[in-house]
Amino acid sequence: MTLSTPSVPASTPALRQAAPRREYWFGLPALRTSAKSARDTVRDRLRAWQLPGDTCCDAVLLVSELTTNAVLHTASSHVLCGLTLTGDERRLRIELHDEGTTPVRPSERHVGPDEESGRGLLLVRQLADSWGSARSTRAEGKVVWAELTAHP
Repeated sequence: MTLSTPSVPASTPALRQAAPRREYWFGLPALRTSAKSARDTVRDRLRAWQLPGDTCCDAVLLVSELTTNAVLHTASSHVLCGLTLTGDERRLRIELHDEGTTPVRPSERHVGPDEESGRGLLLVRQLADSWGSARSTRAEGKVVWAELTAHP
């Protein structure tokens, strides 16, 4: 598999931007332990960008859920994560690219109150201002993206 770290935007819906933006990309093996690495990496980067604590916490949780979903539900060997902050620092976009052959739009799954998993996309829907998925132009599978308000 070839994961690329491009300098051009993906073919997924792009952030509106008025000024240059900041981007950060990192790849991880598709292992269960990678969710922790993704959380730590995102937390460190967003702190370096001096984003508010609430935005950092939401972004860390979103990355954790998206990474976990890619690891558990795709046949990926690697995942690629991207963070993009608009130049006006108002919007943060999170992208998780995988090698999976699962549908671009995950099916809705209803989980019972006693089930221990299956709420990842529910959390994504609740936390993100917008989110979606598409075929990836950076990996051989799909990209799931989420956007947050970075500075109100």
